[in-house]
Amino acid sequence: MDSQLAEAAAAFQARTGATPDQMADLEAFREELVAANAVMNLVGPDSLPDFWNRHVYDSAQLLDHEPEALTWADLGAGAGFPGLVLAILLKGRPGAHVWLIDSLGKRCRFLEIVVANLDLPATVINGRAETQSLSVDVVTARALAPLETLLGYAQPYIKRGAKGLFLKGEKAEVELAAARQTWRVDAALSVSRSDPRGRLVEVRSLRRVP
Repeated sequence: MDSQLAEAAAAFQARTGATPDQMADLEAFREELVAANAVMNLVGPDSLPDFWNRHVYDSAQLLDHEPEALTWADLGAGAGFPGLVLAILLKGRPGAHVWLIDSLGKRCRFLEIVVANLDLPATVINGRAETQSLSVDVVTARALAPLETLLGYAQPYIKRGAKGLFLKGEKAEVELAAARQTWRVDAALSVSRSDPRGRLVEVRSLRRVP
């Protein structure tokens, strides 16, 4: 790991209190991602030097919002943000499990390799997010779809009792306003800890506008 990445990793560890074993798993995940990203587009290549803040800390902040949550569903899991990061940080906690759901087979194969290599408490599902019958504490997603569409994917989970926690960009307020044309949603926005332009959207209840 070069000096810039090492400094970013140390900063992440200081902010989160991640253990040495968690840091080792996160670094192994980073190495797998770099290798896989060279042959398929999992994340923008320009974002890899900022792996520890833009990707890992962005994902890890979800646990500060729901520290007691043990079961999570990551919709459109893609490169594993936030799902793989959550699984690494929850590893070893009794009852913890993360479902990584993605419709693209090659992304699922990447996720399966990381889950197997790091022995993570996670299950990869190759399928449509909205058709799964999972009951979880939290349903989450990052960079999957505009909020109006994303809420449709998440509705079955929220209806079964999950809280929604969605990582969004600087247009979150605009997206939420648009979503309210379709959804009656009890939602709150907070500023992302990894980027002040980003927002975390917390959804407590949701139903379609009649």
